Amino acid sequence: MNQVMKICLGVALSFVTLVPVAQADEYKLSNNQRISCSRGLAAGKLNTATCKSYAYLFNVKTSEYFRCQVSLALTRDNKEVINVQADGGCTKRPRIFDTDSNYQFDATETEPPNTNSFFGPGGYSVWAADTSAQKVRGCITIASGLGSDISKCLDMTFN
Repeated sequence: MNQVMKICLGVALSFVTLVPVAQADEYKLSNNQRISCSRGLAAGKLNTATCKSYAYLFNVKTSEYFRCQVSLALTRDNKEVINVQADGGCTKRPRIFDTDSNYQFDATETEPPNTNSFFGPGGYSVWAADTSAQKVRGCITIASGLGSDISKCLDMTFN
């Protein structure tokens, strides 16, 4: 009887451990993370360096995704670090495709505002492909400078 209990417990534990693995396979991290840093330097005063990084977490079944950001700000004088602040989180974005399937995804950010961004913090592009069909969608989102982002997606045609 003790052997039967051990086998049942083993089978139950294997099912419990398989469920999180199956759910984890639904999400993929984008391969194209970016980091940008800026510094505020003033002779004899406080120096501040701020770095931000972005990544995307994508649901390969539903095509929903999250835009994740982490930032670190470091303030120091000539002798010591005075303050360190970190912040971050993920924001859910809408589905790229209306139906469930098996998708691939990648994304990229624009450079920091002082280079090629016209309306503030810039924007990003995302690409998603249905791996069960010849279907690719490209989306671009930019900050309008008026409080809301502008986003457009376009289905690719194959010639």
